[in-house]
Amino acid sequence: MSTHVLKVDAENHHKRLDAYLAQHLAQAPSRSFVKKLIEADCVLVNRKTVKAHYNVHEGDEVHVRIPDELLPPQDIEAQDIPLDIFYEDDFLLAVNKAAGMLVHPAQGCYSGTLVNALLFHCDRLSDVNTSFRPGIVHRLDQETSGLLLVAKDNVTHAHLARQFQEHQVKKHYTALVAGEVEFDEGVIDAPLGRHVYQRGKQDVVYTEGAKEAVTFYKVVKRHHGVSLVHLFPRTGRTHQLRVHMSHEGHPILGDEKYGRKGSFPRLALHAQGIGFRHPHYGCFLEFLCKMPREFLEKVDI
Repeated sequence: MSTHVLKVDAENHHKRLDAYLAQHLAQAPSRSFVKKLIEADCVLVNRKTVKAHYNVHEGDEVHVRIPDELLPPQDIEAQDIPLDIFYEDDFLLAVNKAAGMLVHPAQGCYSGTLVNALLFHCDRLSDVNTSFRPGIVHRLDQETSGLLLVAKDNVTHAHLARQFQEHQVKKHYTALVAGEVEFDEGVIDAPLGRHVYQRGKQDVVYTEGAKEAVTFYKVVKRHHGVSLVHLFPRTGRTHQLRVHMSHEGHPILGDEKYGRKGSFPRLALHAQGIGFRHPHYGCFLEFLCKMPREFLEKVDI
């Protein structure tokens, strides 16, 4: 871990904090990296936490702590790892990611990730998200399986990212949850924000700064205290489905962060379908893969 102290001069008076750090912090590879530091409470201005949009003032002391795990790895190796490619053309591909596979390298794990496999498979990938996340437009948690889009060039990446940002991407998940959900279908409209006490967790909060989060659900089958459900998030907040289902009293099985440890061999969440407008062809594409066999066996299907 490294620490840095910067003193704001007159030339940078009233500049946004994230822009200021991106320009003056030598170890910051990008503005998005700076925002991660701020969101992780690694940045203090005059020994107080502030938001990325805070305008610094002449004389402010900015203390920055950079944990090793947040630094991007260098020289990612291309590895011949089998990929379940669901769709591919000249501009993008949809990969059916296995549960347990990291999407991109992180501190302590620089091999065996989806990015390592993509670098071997593809001649080119977008580099919008810096060199350690080539092609990655959106993420799935390590233990979540299912469909994930990858961009081969920056134009495709930008078009897809905009669709995600504007909630135009149709997302369909399947999950096993604890308990027998009472209603056959419904909507969970509960804003999310950082957990007050537990760092790294999200929670349903109604304070200033909470972000809108909406999830539709439909029950497929109830069986012996477990429900198989389809989940359709209309927003894309961090851990949204996991937090929403836990908030409803039906945590996703195998969720050690928001549910009960040991309730299933893995996080029982699968990105089964995704729909989007092709950035170059203009047509709407929608892909749907199979449910994991272990999900169906759990509810006797």
